[in-house]
Order: sequence, then structure tokens, then C-alpha cells
Amino acid sequence: MRIILFGAPGVGKGTQAKILAKKFGIPHISTGDILREAVKNETPLGIEAKKTIESGNLVPDDVMAGIVQEAVTCDECKDGFILDGFPRTLVQAKLLDTILEEMTPDEKYFIEIDVHDDIIVNRLANRRACKVCQNIFAKNQIENKKVCPKCGAIDSLYKRADDNEDVIRNRLNVFHSATKPVLDYYRKQGNLFSIDGTMSVDKVSDIVYSYVMVNK
Repeated sequence: MRIILFGAPGVGKGTQAKILAKKFGIPHISTGDILREAVKNETPLGIEAKKTIESGNLVPDDVMAGIVQEAVTCDECKDGFILDGFPRTLVQAKLLDTILEEMTPDEKYFIEIDVHDDIIVNRLANRRACKVCQNIFAKNQIENKKVCPKCGAIDSLYKRADDNEDVIRNRLNVFHSATKPVLDYYRKQGNLFSIDGTMSVDKVSDIVYSYVMVNK
């Protein structure tokens, strides 16, 4: 099965993708993680993408499509995958259609996690990332601001450059202008399932899991 998750930055796509990946036994592919790793390692792609990511703008369609096609056609994904962070433009959606059409079996689920902008801004502006394990935490998950609650690393928590409120607002503007038409594209085809992302993490994952199982 192929599950494609949609939603603005901060709605919880990454969290849900990890949970669903365990439930279904298929890998989670996060284009954001791939890009951040490239930036960290200062690869040619990382150098090209760094300024774009930190300003909250979108990486060019052809670059993203190449990354995704390489990722989803690997042996690990032969039984399916959960894709998070792509497509974000109509051009990318049509490129993804082409990629998916070449795959069998043809089980595709397009799922939107919907959260109001003001809630997203509050979530992202108040989260921290760990330089060591790369996990991201809300402030209320951190008991000691000097210690990572996941790996225990000291003085490893930091606020990502793209979690600045001005950048967040810009990212949301980019999402609404570029990605909303993508949602409309799938909605008109009758392929989009939308869920309220303000519910508990477990509730959201349970509903998505049930939806996929019922529609298999």
C-alpha cells in the first residue's frame, strides 16, 4: 500500500507517519528528513537547498521529484510506503501520479491532516530539536531544557531556524498558495480523506488506520 500524507507544517504528519509505519509494517519516507540530512552533510543538494529550506520556501519540483522517485523505488519500499512532504505543488502531484502508476499493487491513500494556522504557529514556535538524535519535542515534553528527553544528550536541544514565527507564517503562506490546489486536485478525484489534526495523536492514527483497512 502507498499512503501519502498531506498537511501544513506542524500538523503532525511526521508523528503520524512513524506510528502508521509501525502499524502497517512499511517504511516512512520524509522528504523533509532527507533534505535536512543533505544540508547537515553539506552535499551538493544540501548546499542548494539550505537557503530555500531556512526561508520557508519550496525546493524546486524537479529536485524533489528525483529524490522521491529514488526513495520509493528502492527494495525496502517494494511492499509499500508512507510518504510525508510530497507532493506540494500540482506539478509534483502529476509527477507522483506517473511514479505511482508504474507500481503494483495499485493501493493508494491520500490523507490530509487539517489544523488551523494559529494552532500550528503556536506548536512550531514552541518546539525544540535534538542535534544528536534528530527528534523534535514540544516544550511540555522537555523536563530539563539542557537534556534531550529521548537520547539524554546534554545541551543538544535547539530551536530550528525554520521554527521562527516569521518563517512559520511564510511557510504557511507557501502551503496555502502552492499545496491547497494539490488537495483540491485529489479531492475532485474523490481520493482525499481529511481528518481533524487537533485530536489526540492516538485518535488520529486510529482513525487513519481504520480508514485504510476499510478501503483496502
